Amino acid sequence: MKLREDPSLSNMWHQAHSTKSVQFFCQCRDREEDKPVMIINFSRIALLTLWLSCPSLSNEVLQVPPSILRNPDDSAIITCSHSISSYDTILWYHMQTDDSALKLIGYIMYTNTKFEQNYNKYFNMSGDGSKKSSLDFQLRHAENSSVFYCAATMCSGSYPPYFGEGTRLTVLEPDHDVTPPTVQVFKPSEKECKVKTLVCVASGFYPDHVSVSWEVDGLTETDSVATDNTALKEGKHYSLSSRLTVQSKTWFKPSKKFTCRVSFFNGTDTIPVEDSIIGETDSGGMPNDTKMKIMQNAKLTYSVLIAKSFIYGVFIMFLVWKLKGLSGKQSSRERSCGLNN
Repeated sequence: MKLREDPSLSNMWHQAHSTKSVQFFCQCRDREEDKPVMIINFSRIALLTLWLSCPSLSNEVLQVPPSILRNPDDSAIITCSHSISSYDTILWYHMQTDDSALKLIGYIMYTNTKFEQNYNKYFNMSGDGSKKSSLDFQLRHAENSSVFYCAATMCSGSYPPYFGEGTRLTVLEPDHDVTPPTVQVFKPSEKECKVKTLVCVASGFYPDHVSVSWEVDGLTETDSVATDNTALKEGKHYSLSSRLTVQSKTWFKPSKKFTCRVSFFNGTDTIPVEDSIIGETDSGGMPNDTKMKIMQNAKLTYSVLIAKSFIYGVFIMFLVWKLKGLSGKQSSRERSCGLNN
């Protein structure tokens, strides 16, 4: 069974996306008799978009484990179960880390399995598509690292597939040891005024199975958090940064505690590694925005005083000029009177 792109599908998806209700028709072909049995007729992008837009029934599809670390030549197994009434088929997909294409591995309808070409050499499906299925396979090299997805659907009729949350598999590279991150939180720049940006850097870890979260006084903060989409690899290790933006009045409270927590999967457990920093009082004992207001008021007051001084100087010059004029007239009268006498 192969994914077939339908030009009309994209238009149908955009028209229906606002209501989050779109039907994807499926059918697949019996390769031996070429009889239509079940066909998958949705695009790769629409698959993931549909999964994200239908959270109600997706919650009934459980895929475990969320992460797997293995060495080359090891084996791995992923399990998918669902409780959606009348759904009789589980489909399996994978997306390699260096490729954005979602590729179909195969499907199991009740207990009948079908693989895409060449996948049956490395993969094995078992179970019952109406309840639970397992995908097990042998790993060969680091390039096999992928994200795997399962989806529950119904063989006949117009029923959408509902996806599990995915399993991230990393095949470890030779001579690379699993290493947890070092985490450090850096305080905001003094040049920032109204808002402050705290930076968390996780470095020196391998592989890049990490997630970052922030807390302020023990409460999770999500609205003002920006984390790198992908970790940066330098040599044998990765680094990742995350930023938390807070109001300056929040930062300038010595009682506030800001914590960056990095969750790292080491192949067995997910371990937290964290660092914290405490809010502070600035050198002036007041927030920078208050200082800025005071400085602005001082500048305004100084400007007013300069203007008043200028006006006063002009007024004094006018008086001096006026007095000189009166003095000159008085002298002229006196001289005139002397001549008359």
